[in-house]
Amino acid sequence: MPINPHMKLVEHLLDLEKIEQRPTRDGYGLGLVQIGDENPNAVALCADLTESTRTEAFAKKYPDRFIEIGVAEQNMASVASGLAAMGKIPFITSYAMFSPGRNWEQVRTTICYNEQNVKIIGSHAGVSVGADGATHQAIEDIALTRVIANMQVFAPCDVWEGKRVTLVVGKVQGPCYVRFGREKSPVMTTEETPFEIGKAYAYWIEPKRTKPQVAIIACGPLLHRAILAADQLEKGGVKVRVINNVSIKPMDEETIIQAARDAGAIVTVEEHQVNGGMGSAVAEVLAKNHPVPMEFIGVQNRFGESGPPDELLERFGMGVEHIVAAVHKALKRK
Repeated sequence: MPINPHMKLVEHLLDLEKIEQRPTRDGYGLGLVQIGDENPNAVALCADLTESTRTEAFAKKYPDRFIEIGVAEQNMASVASGLAAMGKIPFITSYAMFSPGRNWEQVRTTICYNEQNVKIIGSHAGVSVGADGATHQAIEDIALTRVIANMQVFAPCDVWEGKRVTLVVGKVQGPCYVRFGREKSPVMTTEETPFEIGKAYAYWIEPKRTKPQVAIIACGPLLHRAILAADQLEKGGVKVRVINNVSIKPMDEETIIQAARDAGAIVTVEEHQVNGGMGSAVAEVLAKNHPVPMEFIGVQNRFGESGPPDELLERFGMGVEHIVAAVHKALKRK
């Protein structure tokens, strides 16, 4: 069971006044520029949202390798597929609601069916987009992408993991989808924290690393709320293991199954519909290998709405107290 050796100290993660906060989308912008520095075949395409998606720095530094497609996400996917067929490494980005939302068929058929080396970057994912409301809150994108053959899917927890995921997918062959958030969120890792495709990273709250009574499996910025919930549970005498499940497809089945065996109960946490999301993927793995009681934190079969990001997370049942309640519910079913 791998522990992420560079995960910051628990005390730091729990200090809400001192912890640094940055949008995960900043990690994409930083990683994209570095990829451009390292590989002249890297190109970027955007659907009229260069600043919002953090593509702007690459566009300014490498204008001859940047294509502004305009509000034409379906065309963007098809153009990127053609560029990949000619040996380029295209990164395409828009709000996740529009790419891979609006251009899903082009992503499926033009990119994935042809196994083209295109990287799809979905920005502004989840309800924490805030005031933009339901039309711009992508809470189905994990389900949309993980179901496509040949696609790999990732959900970074913070800015530095976002940068590392961007760098890694830029070096592997084949279609990849990475989801990023708009709002500032806690920085939980460092620039040196490792990331490997197909790996999840376990984090023990209890100091002696004894076997947990429950495992919380989270992805994206909600990993921080999972850690806060674990701390609260620990104070109440419940031993918890928190897992950062950044690689949704391919998933680290070994780590997930071991967590189920050790804990006997699982709670998944994601800023996404519970139907078809990361939690569903975890359930599929455990149903075949080691079924245990499970509870799912996420959006419960409804659309988003406008509002302040933190308030929306609470309203949609993704707050710390909701995670704690889900843990107790799962424990009663053991």
